[in-house]
Amino acid sequence: MTAKAAKPQKAAASVCVVCGKDAYLVAQECDALLDRLLPLEQRPVALYQPPADQAVITDVLDELRTLPFLAERRVVLIKDADAFVSANRQHLENYFENPSPCGVLIMTVGTWAKNTRLARKLPDIGQLIEVGELKTWQLPQFAARCAESKHGKKLSSAAAQLLVELTGDDPGRIASEIDKLAMYVADRKAITPEDVQKLIGHNRMFNAFAVIDAVTAGDAAGALGRLRNMFAADKSAEYTVVGAFAYHLRKMFSAKVLLARGVNPRQAAAQLRIFGDTDRFFRQLSRLTLEQIAGVICRLARIDYLTKTGAADCSVAIEQLVVQMASAGR
Repeated sequence: MTAKAAKPQKAAASVCVVCGKDAYLVAQECDALLDRLLPLEQRPVALYQPPADQAVITDVLDELRTLPFLAERRVVLIKDADAFVSANRQHLENYFENPSPCGVLIMTVGTWAKNTRLARKLPDIGQLIEVGELKTWQLPQFAARCAESKHGKKLSSAAAQLLVELTGDDPGRIASEIDKLAMYVADRKAITPEDVQKLIGHNRMFNAFAVIDAVTAGDAAGALGRLRNMFAADKSAEYTVVGAFAYHLRKMFSAKVLLARGVNPRQAAAQLRIFGDTDRFFRQLSRLTLEQIAGVICRLARIDYLTKTGAADCSVAIEQLVVQMASAGR
């Protein structure tokens, strides 16, 4: 997680705005802030957290100005408060002029325009915490830190990289998969690539393998049917399908290179950790040239970019790619 404060936090901060595009990272930063302000045992009597679409400004201000009972302060937390801020801007500006000495207002927002009167008043009475999005290359490190801090598990760099490839680039999904892995390995202190592949990658990789098998056989209808079954069976497939296909095709690319160097299939399978039906894997491999495999990997990278920028629908783009590959195979 990357977070930077626009101004050092004051002991008497009355308002804290947590701003960022990634909902999971913003929630993590908000939880950490709440932990610093209000112990768990005080929250039943000192925390007011209405849903943003039900928050009434008069109730919010009354809560902030009510003297705390059995607690050092009262905290009002409004998550996803963009619409709340827009609807109550004048009331909030007035409150920022004279904030409660016994209450702290926390709001999480997706955007925070710094040229508004509200934003210019904030540094005088509180702080803005800006939560940056993680870059793709930072995600394996994020996964390793998450495994260590939440579960005391060591996630090797290879396991972290594989996890990101199979899960996608959403920190929330990565953290969720780490929770599952921590339970899966039980008392073991380390999470290995094999653990990731068995628990998370098995079904996704098997499904991708089946689709590619039909593609390389020139069976467009069969490949399309298996792909659609993949989407129907796994609700997260829209976010993970590109990673599953790319992972399998990178294995194929590396195997093709090793075979060209004279390495026999059994040695190549062991070196690349290719499990399952290796004969079927190498039959697939024989139907594609190195150039074709490289071209598909580049197409997948393009699809990944377009879907992340909203320029393409992942399921449609993958279906088009599958049909084109199968047609070429025929």
